[in-house]
Amino acid sequence: MISVSLEKEFLSLIEQKEWWKLKSLLRDVPAVDIAEWLENLNADEALVVFRLLVNEKAADVFSYLSSIKGTELLDIFSKRQLSDVMTNLEPDEQVAFLEELPGTLTFKVLASLDPERKKEVQQLLGYPEESIGRIMTTKFIRIRSEWTVQKSMEHLRIFGKLVESLNVIYVVDEQGRLIDDLRLTDLVLADLDQKISDIMDSQFIAVTAFEDREEAVKMLSKYDLVALPVVDSRGILIGKVTVDDIIDVAEEEATEDMLLMGGMDALDDRYSRTDIPEMVKKRVGWLIVLFLGQMLTVTALANFENALAAAAVLAFFIPMIISSGGNSGSQAATLIIRSLSIGDLDLSDWKKVLRRELLSGLLLGSIVGIMGTVVIGAWLYMRGEPVEMSMFLQALTVGTSLVGVIVFGNLSGAMLPFLMSKINLDPAVTSAPFVATLVDVTGIIIYFSVASVLLRSLLY
Repeated sequence: MISVSLEKEFLSLIEQKEWWKLKSLLRDVPAVDIAEWLENLNADEALVVFRLLVNEKAADVFSYLSSIKGTELLDIFSKRQLSDVMTNLEPDEQVAFLEELPGTLTFKVLASLDPERKKEVQQLLGYPEESIGRIMTTKFIRIRSEWTVQKSMEHLRIFGKLVESLNVIYVVDEQGRLIDDLRLTDLVLADLDQKISDIMDSQFIAVTAFEDREEAVKMLSKYDLVALPVVDSRGILIGKVTVDDIIDVAEEEATEDMLLMGGMDALDDRYSRTDIPEMVKKRVGWLIVLFLGQMLTVTALANFENALAAAAVLAFFIPMIISSGGNSGSQAATLIIRSLSIGDLDLSDWKKVLRRELLSGLLLGSIVGIMGTVVIGAWLYMRGEPVEMSMFLQALTVGTSLVGVIVFGNLSGAMLPFLMSKINLDPAVTSAPFVATLVDVTGIIIYFSVASVLLRSLLY
Protein backbone atom coordinates (compact mmCIF):
# COMPACT_ATOMS: atom_id res chain seq x y z
CA MET A 1 0.00 0.00 0.00
CA ILE A 2 1.31 3.47 -0.93
CA SER A 3 2.01 5.56 2.17
CA VAL A 4 0.26 8.91 2.66
CA SER A 5 3.54 10.82 2.32
CA LEU A 6 4.45 9.04 -0.93
CA GLU A 7 0.97 9.61 -2.32
CA LYS A 8 1.31 13.34 -1.57
CA GLU A 9 4.65 13.34 -3.36
CA PHE A 10 3.10 11.62 -6.39
CA LEU A 11 0.26 14.16 -6.54
CA SER A 12 2.75 17.00 -6.22
CA LEU A 13 4.78 15.62 -9.15
CA ILE A 14 1.60 15.33 -11.25
CA GLU A 15 0.71 18.94 -10.44
CA GLN A 16 4.24 20.10 -11.34
CA LYS A 17 4.26 17.85 -14.44
CA GLU A 18 7.55 16.22 -13.43
CA TRP A 19 6.78 13.05 -15.38
CA TRP A 20 10.28 11.54 -15.54
CA LYS A 21 10.71 11.72 -11.78
CA LEU A 22 7.27 10.20 -11.23
CA LYS A 23 8.07 7.44 -13.75
CA SER A 24 11.26 6.63 -11.86
CA LEU A 25 9.45 6.42 -8.52
CA LEU A 26 6.65 4.25 -9.91
CA ARG A 27 9.18 1.69 -11.16
CA ASP A 28 9.66 0.33 -7.61
CA VAL A 29 5.99 0.41 -6.52
CA PRO A 30 4.08 -2.91 -6.76
CA ALA A 31 1.42 -3.04 -9.47
CA VAL A 32 -1.42 -3.73 -7.03
CA ASP A 33 -0.53 -0.60 -5.00
CA ILE A 34 -0.44 1.55 -8.12
CA ALA A 35 -3.88 0.21 -9.07
CA GLU A 36 -5.30 1.13 -5.65
CA TRP A 37 -3.90 4.64 -6.03
CA LEU A 38 -5.30 5.07 -9.54
CA GLU A 39 -8.78 4.23 -8.25
CA ASN A 40 -8.78 7.56 -6.37
CA LEU A 41 -7.63 9.67 -9.35
CA ASN A 42 -9.89 11.11 -12.00
CA ALA A 43 -9.77 9.44 -15.42
CA ASP A 44 -7.46 12.02 -17.03
CA GLU A 45 -4.91 11.90 -14.19
CA ALA A 46 -5.05 8.10 -14.10
CA LEU A 47 -4.44 7.96 -17.85
CA VAL A 48 -1.37 10.22 -17.58
CA VAL A 49 0.10 8.03 -14.82
CA PHE A 50 -0.77 4.89 -16.78
CA ARG A 51 1.20 6.12 -19.79
CA LEU A 52 4.34 6.35 -17.63
CA LEU A 53 4.37 2.61 -16.98
CA VAL A 54 6.18 0.11 -19.16
CA ASN A 55 3.86 -2.21 -21.10
CA GLU A 56 4.27 -5.30 -18.90
CA LYS A 57 3.72 -3.38 -15.66
CA ALA A 58 0.85 -1.41 -17.18
CA ALA A 59 -0.90 -4.69 -17.96
CA ASP A 60 -0.36 -5.91 -14.38
CA VAL A 61 -1.76 -2.64 -12.99
CA PHE A 62 -4.74 -2.84 -15.33
CA SER A 63 -5.54 -6.39 -14.19
CA TYR A 64 -5.93 -5.11 -10.60
CA LEU A 65 -8.24 -2.19 -11.48
CA SER A 66 -11.95 -2.34 -10.73
CA SER A 67 -14.24 -2.80 -13.71
CA ILE A 68 -15.51 0.78 -13.29
CA LYS A 69 -12.07 2.43 -13.37
CA GLY A 70 -10.86 0.06 -16.09
CA THR A 71 -13.85 0.92 -18.26
CA GLU A 72 -13.15 4.63 -17.76
CA LEU A 73 -9.59 4.21 -18.99
CA LEU A 74 -10.51 1.94 -21.91
CA ASP A 75 -12.98 4.54 -23.10
CA ILE A 76 -10.20 7.11 -23.56
CA PHE A 77 -7.31 4.83 -24.56
CA SER A 78 -5.86 5.23 -28.01
CA LYS A 79 -5.95 2.15 -30.22
CA ARG A 80 -2.20 1.64 -29.65
CA GLN A 81 -2.51 1.89 -25.87
CA LEU A 82 -5.44 -0.49 -25.87
CA SER A 83 -3.52 -3.01 -27.96
CA ASP A 84 -0.41 -2.78 -25.74
CA VAL A 85 -2.36 -3.32 -22.51
CA MET A 86 -4.60 -6.12 -23.72
CA THR A 87 -1.76 -7.99 -25.44
CA ASN A 88 0.22 -8.12 -22.20
CA LEU A 89 -2.71 -9.47 -20.18
CA GLU A 90 -3.13 -13.21 -19.74
CA PRO A 91 -6.07 -14.68 -21.72
CA ASP A 92 -8.05 -15.43 -18.54
CA GLU A 93 -7.50 -11.84 -17.34
CA GLN A 94 -8.75 -10.52 -20.67
CA VAL A 95 -11.87 -12.68 -20.41
CA ALA A 96 -12.53 -11.63 -16.82
CA PHE A 97 -12.38 -7.99 -17.81
CA LEU A 98 -14.42 -8.34 -21.01
CA GLU A 99 -17.26 -9.87 -18.97
CA GLU A 100 -17.68 -6.55 -17.14
CA LEU A 101 -17.58 -4.24 -20.19
CA PRO A 102 -20.53 -2.74 -22.08
CA GLY A 103 -21.01 -4.12 -25.57
CA THR A 104 -19.45 -1.20 -27.47
CA LEU A 105 -16.22 -1.38 -25.48
CA THR A 106 -16.10 -5.16 -25.81
CA PHE A 107 -16.03 -4.84 -29.60
CA LYS A 108 -13.37 -2.12 -29.30
CA VAL A 109 -11.16 -4.35 -27.14
CA LEU A 110 -11.57 -7.42 -29.35
CA ALA A 111 -10.73 -5.32 -32.41
CA SER A 112 -7.42 -4.32 -30.79
CA LEU A 113 -6.25 -7.95 -30.49
CA ASP A 114 -4.33 -9.84 -33.13
CA PRO A 115 -6.39 -12.59 -34.88
CA GLU A 116 -4.81 -15.47 -32.94
CA ARG A 117 -5.34 -13.88 -29.51
CA LYS A 118 -8.85 -12.76 -30.48
CA LYS A 119 -9.78 -16.34 -31.40
CA GLU A 120 -8.33 -17.57 -28.10
CA VAL A 121 -10.32 -15.06 -26.04
CA GLN A 122 -13.55 -15.76 -27.92
CA GLN A 123 -13.05 -19.47 -27.28
CA LEU A 124 -12.75 -18.85 -23.52
CA LEU A 125 -15.83 -16.59 -23.60
CA GLY A 126 -17.72 -19.52 -25.11
CA TYR A 127 -17.52 -21.51 -21.87
CA PRO A 128 -20.33 -21.20 -19.26
CA GLU A 129 -20.01 -18.15 -17.02
CA GLU A 130 -19.15 -19.98 -13.77
CA SER A 131 -17.03 -22.66 -15.43
CA ILE A 132 -13.32 -23.42 -15.09
CA GLY A 133 -12.93 -22.63 -18.79
CA ARG A 134 -13.55 -18.94 -18.08
CA ILE A 135 -10.67 -18.64 -15.59
CA MET A 136 -8.08 -20.95 -17.15
CA THR A 137 -5.06 -19.70 -19.06
CA THR A 138 -4.16 -21.33 -22.35
CA LYS A 139 -0.44 -20.59 -21.90
CA PHE A 140 1.43 -23.57 -20.45
CA ILE A 141 4.51 -25.70 -21.10
CA ARG A 142 4.12 -29.16 -22.63
CA ILE A 143 6.84 -31.77 -23.02
CA ARG A 144 6.89 -35.37 -24.30
CA SER A 145 7.66 -38.49 -22.29
CA GLU A 146 10.31 -39.69 -24.78
CA TRP A 147 12.32 -36.46 -24.47
CA THR A 148 15.43 -36.28 -22.30
CA VAL A 149 15.63 -33.91 -19.37
CA GLN A 150 18.19 -31.85 -21.28
CA LYS A 151 15.88 -31.41 -24.29
CA SER A 152 13.02 -30.50 -21.94
CA MET A 153 15.14 -27.86 -20.20
CA GLU A 154 16.10 -26.36 -23.55
CA HIS A 155 12.41 -26.27 -24.46
CA LEU A 156 11.69 -24.42 -21.19
CA ARG A 157 14.37 -21.82 -21.89
CA ILE A 158 12.85 -21.09 -25.30
CA PHE A 159 9.15 -20.95 -24.35
CA GLY A 160 9.25 -20.30 -20.59
CA LYS A 161 9.01 -16.52 -20.97
CA LEU A 162 5.66 -16.85 -22.72
CA VAL A 163 3.83 -18.50 -19.83
CA GLU A 164 2.48 -17.15 -16.55
CA SER A 165 4.34 -19.60 -14.30
CA LEU A 166 6.75 -22.52 -14.60
CA ASN A 167 5.99 -24.27 -11.32
CA VAL A 168 4.41 -27.26 -13.06
CA ILE A 169 5.35 -28.82 -16.42
CA TYR A 170 2.84 -31.06 -18.24
CA VAL A 171 3.68 -34.26 -20.10
CA VAL A 172 1.48 -35.13 -23.09
CA ASP A 173 1.37 -37.93 -25.64
CA GLU A 174 1.45 -37.56 -29.43
CA GLN A 175 -2.28 -36.65 -29.50
CA GLY A 176 -1.83 -33.97 -26.81
CA ARG A 177 -3.51 -36.01 -24.06
CA LEU A 178 -2.26 -35.29 -20.57
CA ILE A 179 -0.33 -38.25 -19.11
CA ASP A 180 1.51 -36.66 -16.16
CA ASP A 181 2.53 -33.42 -14.47
CA LEU A 182 6.00 -32.68 -13.12
CA ARG A 183 7.27 -30.01 -10.80
CA LEU A 184 10.09 -27.86 -12.12
CA THR A 185 12.29 -29.18 -9.30
CA ASP A 186 11.81 -32.72 -10.67
CA LEU A 187 13.55 -31.63 -13.86
CA VAL A 188 16.23 -29.57 -12.16
CA LEU A 189 17.27 -32.43 -9.86
CA ALA A 190 17.21 -35.14 -12.56
CA ASP A 191 20.19 -36.21 -14.66
CA LEU A 192 20.29 -34.45 -18.02
CA ASP A 193 20.43 -37.70 -19.99
CA GLN A 194 17.44 -39.23 -18.21
CA LYS A 195 14.22 -39.60 -20.16
CA ILE A 196 11.09 -37.86 -18.89
CA SER A 197 9.38 -41.28 -18.74
CA ASP A 198 11.97 -42.33 -16.14
CA ILE A 199 10.95 -39.62 -13.67
CA MET A 200 7.21 -39.84 -14.29
CA ASP A 201 4.80 -41.54 -11.87
CA SER A 202 1.71 -41.11 -14.14
CA GLN A 203 -0.31 -39.77 -11.20
CA PHE A 204 -1.99 -36.42 -11.68
CA ILE A 205 -5.15 -34.48 -10.86
CA ALA A 206 -7.04 -32.70 -13.65
CA VAL A 207 -10.39 -30.98 -14.20
CA THR A 208 -12.51 -30.36 -17.30
CA ALA A 209 -13.22 -26.92 -18.72
CA PHE A 210 -17.01 -27.20 -18.22
CA GLU A 211 -16.86 -28.03 -14.49
CA ASP A 212 -17.90 -25.37 -11.99
CA ARG A 213 -14.98 -23.20 -10.91
CA GLU A 214 -15.70 -24.05 -7.26
CA GLU A 215 -14.51 -27.56 -8.09
CA ALA A 216 -11.08 -26.13 -8.93
CA VAL A 217 -11.02 -24.36 -5.55
CA LYS A 218 -11.74 -27.65 -3.78
CA MET A 219 -9.16 -29.63 -5.76
CA LEU A 220 -6.33 -27.14 -5.27
CA SER A 221 -7.09 -26.95 -1.55
CA LYS A 222 -7.47 -30.70 -1.08
CA TYR A 223 -4.28 -31.68 -2.90
CA ASP A 224 -2.16 -28.58 -2.01
CA LEU A 225 -1.45 -27.79 -5.65
CA VAL A 226 -0.16 -24.55 -7.16
CA ALA A 227 -1.71 -25.22 -10.58
CA LEU A 228 -4.36 -27.50 -11.97
CA PRO A 229 -4.40 -28.82 -15.57
CA VAL A 230 -7.61 -28.45 -17.57
CA VAL A 231 -8.55 -31.09 -20.15
CA ASP A 232 -11.39 -31.58 -22.60
CA SER A 233 -13.71 -34.60 -22.81
CA ARG A 234 -10.99 -36.59 -24.63
CA GLY A 235 -8.33 -35.87 -22.03
CA ILE A 236 -6.44 -33.43 -24.26
CA LEU A 237 -4.68 -30.68 -22.31
CA ILE A 238 -6.22 -27.30 -23.19
CA GLY A 239 -5.23 -25.04 -20.29
CA LYS A 240 -4.38 -24.67 -16.63
CA VAL A 241 -5.72 -22.86 -13.59
CA THR A 242 -3.18 -21.23 -11.27
CA VAL A 243 -3.48 -20.66 -7.56
CA ASP A 244 -3.68 -16.85 -7.91
CA ASP A 245 -6.79 -17.25 -10.09
CA ILE A 246 -8.30 -19.65 -7.55
CA ILE A 247 -7.68 -17.27 -4.64
CA ASP A 248 -9.73 -14.64 -6.47
CA VAL A 249 -12.49 -17.17 -7.16
CA ALA A 250 -12.52 -18.39 -3.54
CA GLU A 251 -12.80 -14.83 -2.25
CA GLU A 252 -15.59 -14.03 -4.70
CA GLU A 253 -17.54 -17.20 -3.86
CA ALA A 254 -17.12 -16.69 -0.09
CA THR A 255 -18.31 -13.08 -0.42
CA GLU A 256 -21.31 -14.17 -2.48
CA ASP A 257 -22.25 -16.84 0.08
CA MET A 258 -21.93 -14.39 2.98
CA LEU A 259 -24.17 -11.85 1.25
CA LEU A 260 -26.75 -14.49 0.33
CA MET A 261 -26.77 -15.75 3.92
CA GLY A 262 -27.32 -12.16 5.01
CA GLY A 263 -30.41 -11.96 2.83
CA MET A 264 -29.24 -9.99 -0.24
CA ASP A 265 -27.90 -10.55 -3.73
CA ALA A 266 -24.13 -10.46 -4.29
CA LEU A 267 -22.69 -7.07 -5.26
CA ASP A 268 -21.01 -6.71 -8.65
CA ASP A 269 -18.17 -4.70 -7.12
CA ARG A 270 -16.81 -3.72 -3.72
CA TYR A 271 -19.16 -1.97 -1.27
CA SER A 272 -17.18 1.30 -1.45
CA ARG A 273 -17.51 1.34 -5.25
CA THR A 274 -21.22 0.46 -5.43
CA ASP A 275 -23.61 3.38 -5.77
CA ILE A 276 -26.76 3.66 -3.65
CA PRO A 277 -29.32 2.78 -6.38
CA GLU A 278 -27.40 -0.44 -7.16
CA MET A 279 -27.16 -1.23 -3.42
CA VAL A 280 -30.92 -0.74 -3.01
CA LYS A 281 -31.57 -2.95 -6.04
CA LYS A 282 -29.50 -5.77 -4.53
CA ARG A 283 -31.26 -5.59 -1.16
CA VAL A 284 -34.86 -4.64 -1.80
CA GLY A 285 -35.92 -7.94 -3.39
CA TRP A 286 -35.02 -10.02 -0.36
CA LEU A 287 -36.58 -7.44 2.01
CA ILE A 288 -39.87 -7.66 0.14
CA VAL A 289 -39.79 -11.47 0.14
CA LEU A 290 -39.02 -11.55 3.87
CA PHE A 291 -41.70 -8.95 4.58
CA LEU A 292 -44.30 -11.03 2.77
CA GLY A 293 -43.03 -14.07 4.66
CA GLN A 294 -43.64 -12.27 7.94
CA MET A 295 -47.28 -11.86 6.90
CA LEU A 296 -47.56 -15.58 7.56
CA THR A 297 -46.47 -14.86 11.13
CA VAL A 298 -49.23 -12.25 11.42
CA THR A 299 -51.74 -14.75 10.05
CA ALA A 300 -50.62 -17.38 12.56
CA LEU A 301 -51.00 -14.88 15.42
CA ALA A 302 -54.45 -13.89 14.21
CA ASN A 303 -55.57 -17.52 14.45
CA PHE A 304 -54.70 -17.46 18.16
CA GLU A 305 -56.41 -14.14 18.87
CA ASN A 306 -58.76 -15.65 21.46
CA ALA A 307 -55.90 -17.30 23.31
CA LEU A 308 -54.04 -14.00 23.46
CA ALA A 309 -57.14 -12.22 24.75
CA ALA A 310 -57.64 -14.84 27.48
CA ALA A 311 -53.99 -14.86 28.61
CA ALA A 312 -52.29 -11.63 27.56
CA VAL A 313 -49.15 -12.68 29.42
CA LEU A 314 -48.44 -15.16 26.59
CA ALA A 315 -47.67 -12.25 24.25
CA PHE A 316 -44.71 -11.20 26.41
CA PHE A 317 -42.78 -14.32 25.52
CA ILE A 318 -43.41 -14.44 21.74
CA PRO A 319 -40.16 -12.61 20.77
CA MET A 320 -38.15 -14.92 23.04
CA ILE A 321 -39.68 -18.05 21.56
CA ILE A 322 -39.32 -17.18 17.88
CA SER A 323 -35.84 -15.64 18.20
CA SER A 324 -34.54 -18.76 19.95
CA GLY A 325 -35.80 -20.91 17.09
CA GLY A 326 -34.42 -18.49 14.49
CA ASN A 327 -31.00 -18.43 16.15
CA SER A 328 -30.90 -22.22 16.31
CA GLY A 329 -31.92 -22.52 12.66
CA SER A 330 -29.33 -19.95 11.54
CA GLN A 331 -26.59 -21.82 13.41
CA ALA A 332 -27.54 -25.12 11.78
CA ALA A 333 -27.88 -23.57 8.30
CA THR A 334 -24.46 -21.90 8.57
CA LEU A 335 -22.80 -25.16 9.66
CA ILE A 336 -24.36 -27.22 6.86
CA ILE A 337 -23.85 -24.63 4.11
CA ARG A 338 -20.17 -24.33 4.99
CA SER A 339 -19.75 -28.12 5.18
CA LEU A 340 -21.38 -28.55 1.76
CA SER A 341 -19.24 -25.81 0.21
CA ILE A 342 -15.92 -27.32 1.35
CA GLY A 343 -16.92 -30.88 0.44
CA ASP A 344 -17.18 -32.16 4.01
CA LEU A 345 -20.77 -33.21 3.23
CA ASP A 346 -22.61 -34.16 0.06
CA LEU A 347 -26.29 -34.66 -0.78
CA SER A 348 -26.22 -38.34 0.23
CA ASP A 349 -25.38 -37.37 3.84
CA TRP A 350 -28.77 -35.78 4.56
CA LYS A 351 -30.03 -38.71 6.67
CA LYS A 352 -26.92 -38.62 8.86
CA VAL A 353 -27.28 -34.87 9.28
CA LEU A 354 -30.98 -35.24 10.11
CA ARG A 355 -30.19 -37.67 12.94
CA ARG A 356 -27.35 -35.52 14.28
CA GLU A 357 -29.36 -32.30 14.23
CA LEU A 358 -32.42 -33.98 15.76
CA LEU A 359 -30.30 -35.20 18.67
CA SER A 360 -28.38 -31.94 19.06
CA GLY A 361 -31.66 -29.99 18.78
CA LEU A 362 -33.21 -32.06 21.57
CA LEU A 363 -30.16 -31.48 23.79
CA LEU A 364 -29.96 -27.77 23.03
CA GLY A 365 -33.72 -27.36 23.40
CA SER A 366 -33.74 -29.22 26.74
CA ILE A 367 -30.94 -27.07 28.15
CA VAL A 368 -32.54 -23.80 27.03
CA GLY A 369 -36.04 -25.05 27.90
CA ILE A 370 -35.10 -25.95 31.49
CA MET A 371 -33.36 -22.63 31.92
CA GLY A 372 -36.34 -20.84 30.35
CA THR A 373 -38.81 -22.54 32.72
CA VAL A 374 -36.80 -21.45 35.78
CA VAL A 375 -36.18 -17.90 34.52
CA ILE A 376 -39.80 -17.31 33.47
CA GLY A 377 -41.08 -18.73 36.78
CA ALA A 378 -38.79 -16.38 38.68
CA TRP A 379 -39.82 -13.46 36.48
CA LEU A 380 -43.54 -14.14 37.07
CA TYR A 381 -42.92 -14.41 40.80
CA MET A 382 -41.08 -11.06 40.85
CA ARG A 383 -44.03 -9.47 39.01
CA GLY A 384 -46.22 -10.47 41.91
CA GLU A 385 -47.97 -13.45 40.35
CA PRO A 386 -49.45 -15.72 43.03
CA VAL A 387 -47.49 -18.93 43.59
CA GLU A 388 -49.97 -21.45 42.25
CA MET A 389 -50.35 -24.04 39.53
CA SER A 390 -51.18 -21.49 36.80
CA MET A 391 -47.84 -19.71 37.28
CA PHE A 392 -45.95 -23.00 37.05
CA LEU A 393 -47.89 -24.00 33.91
CA GLN A 394 -47.14 -20.67 32.23
CA ALA A 395 -43.42 -21.12 32.88
CA LEU A 396 -43.60 -24.74 31.72
CA THR A 397 -45.41 -23.63 28.53
CA VAL A 398 -42.53 -21.35 27.63
CA GLY A 399 -39.91 -23.99 28.46
CA THR A 400 -41.66 -26.75 26.52
CA SER A 401 -42.22 -24.44 23.53
CA LEU A 402 -38.52 -23.59 23.51
CA VAL A 403 -37.69 -27.29 23.15
CA GLY A 404 -40.05 -27.69 20.19
CA VAL A 405 -39.02 -24.47 18.44
CA ILE A 406 -35.28 -25.11 18.79
CA VAL A 407 -35.65 -28.69 17.50
CA PHE A 408 -37.64 -27.44 14.51
CA GLY A 409 -35.18 -24.60 13.91
CA ASN A 410 -32.27 -27.05 13.95
CA LEU A 411 -33.95 -29.44 11.53
CA SER A 412 -35.17 -26.77 9.09
CA GLY A 413 -31.83 -24.94 9.12
CA ALA A 414 -29.98 -28.21 8.45
CA MET A 415 -32.31 -29.66 5.80
CA LEU A 416 -33.03 -26.56 3.70
CA PRO A 417 -29.46 -26.38 2.29
CA PHE A 418 -29.82 -30.00 1.12
CA LEU A 419 -33.16 -29.16 -0.49
CA MET A 420 -31.70 -26.12 -2.24
CA SER A 421 -28.76 -28.17 -3.55
CA LYS A 422 -31.13 -30.91 -4.73
CA ILE A 423 -33.04 -28.44 -6.93
CA ASN A 424 -29.74 -26.95 -8.23
CA LEU A 425 -29.90 -23.72 -6.23
CA ASP A 426 -27.06 -22.25 -4.19
CA PRO A 427 -27.47 -23.58 -0.62
CA ALA A 428 -26.46 -20.13 0.64
CA VAL A 429 -29.92 -18.99 -0.54
CA THR A 430 -31.06 -20.70 2.67
CA SER A 431 -30.06 -17.46 4.32
CA ALA A 432 -30.35 -16.68 8.02
CA PRO A 433 -33.30 -14.29 7.45
CA PHE A 434 -35.10 -16.93 5.35
CA VAL A 435 -34.69 -19.59 8.04
CA ALA A 436 -35.69 -17.08 10.73
CA THR A 437 -38.88 -16.18 8.85
CA LEU A 438 -39.83 -19.84 8.49
CA VAL A 439 -39.17 -20.52 12.16
CA ASP A 440 -41.15 -17.42 13.18
CA VAL A 441 -44.32 -18.88 11.69
CA THR A 442 -43.83 -22.39 13.07
CA GLY A 443 -42.68 -20.96 16.42
CA ILE A 444 -46.02 -19.19 16.87
CA ILE A 445 -47.91 -22.36 16.01
CA ILE A 446 -45.80 -24.52 18.36
CA TYR A 447 -46.02 -21.98 21.21
CA PHE A 448 -49.79 -21.58 21.14
CA SER A 449 -50.37 -25.27 20.50
CA VAL A 450 -48.41 -26.08 23.68
CA ALA A 451 -50.27 -23.31 25.51
CA SER A 452 -53.66 -24.67 24.41
CA VAL A 453 -52.78 -28.00 26.03
CA LEU A 454 -51.04 -26.91 29.23
CA LEU A 455 -53.14 -23.82 29.89
CA ARG A 456 -56.50 -25.21 28.81
CA SER A 457 -58.25 -24.22 32.03
CA LEU A 458 -56.88 -20.67 31.78
CA LEU A 459 -57.68 -20.18 28.11
CA TYR A 460 -61.09 -21.83 27.92
